Amino acid sequence: MNDATNWKIPKWPFLLGDALLLGFAYFIVWKSPHPIAKWEIIACFASAATGALVGVAPFILDYRAMGKVIEVVALGSIAEKIQNLEKLAAQISAATDEWMNAQSLAEKTAAGAKEIAGKMADEVRQFSEFQQKMNDSEKATLRLEVEKLRRGEAEWLQTLVRILDHVFALQAAAVRTGDAKFADPITNFQNACRGTTRRIGLTPFVAEPDELFDSEKHRVAGSKEKPPEGAVVAETVGAGYTFQGKLLRPALVRLREGNPPAAKTIEESAPAEAPAPEHMEDQLSLGSPD
Repeated sequence: MNDATNWKIPKWPFLLGDALLLGFAYFIVWKSPHPIAKWEIIACFASAATGALVGVAPFILDYRAMGKVIEVVALGSIAEKIQNLEKLAAQISAATDEWMNAQSLAEKTAAGAKEIAGKMADEVRQFSEFQQKMNDSEKATLRLEVEKLRRGEAEWLQTLVRILDHVFALQAAAVRTGDAKFADPITNFQNACRGTTRRIGLTPFVAEPDELFDSEKHRVAGSKEKPPEGAVVAETVGAGYTFQGKLLRPALVRLREGNPPAAKTIEESAPAEAPAPEHMEDQLSLGSPD
């Protein structure tokens, strides 16, 4: 830009021509006789005017040349800017293409993630169903085992009750003999057996003589009729049992007829013959303990 504007047309040829023309006009005026003739005046003015035009010509040419140079430089700058705009447009187009590619990849990624999420949901559902089936199977197995344990518990409870019934019958028979040396060891043996069963929650109990009849804890042996109010227990013919605080079987008793006597002899205080345990099995109600 600066080199173009500093460039100028050489002026010395024009100035030399201007000086020659002005010198020619002066020569005409100097050599012509006075008064000067008309054609000489015209020649002088023509020579001076031509010299003036020749003197001004390099400046006019410089101005025009400078204007052309400025136009060329401006056009070059504009062309450069247009090229920059074209490059910018190309970059924008490339960025748009990249963005479209990125958007396409993002859509593919989102579709893949959605597909993976669906598969994971299916896997979770299948795993949940499998876990539910396993839990149901385990619950059924545990329920079966619990039922087996309850049946086993009922069986060994029934066995223990039968053994204790036999021991009770044996002790009652020993007491009826009236021999303390024979009855005491069997009584101690019965107490030891009852103490052992209490450790697992099986507790025998008997009704005391002259105790009021309680329909919840007592049952009349050999009778299904409801006793009258104020009935009194005469003797216990079969022990009752509780298991872990719950009634397992009521005590089998005989009721006293009439008012209780003021005093009793040893023979009267001895329990009557206890029924055989096999005849008491129908009195045992073993429920499944919770």
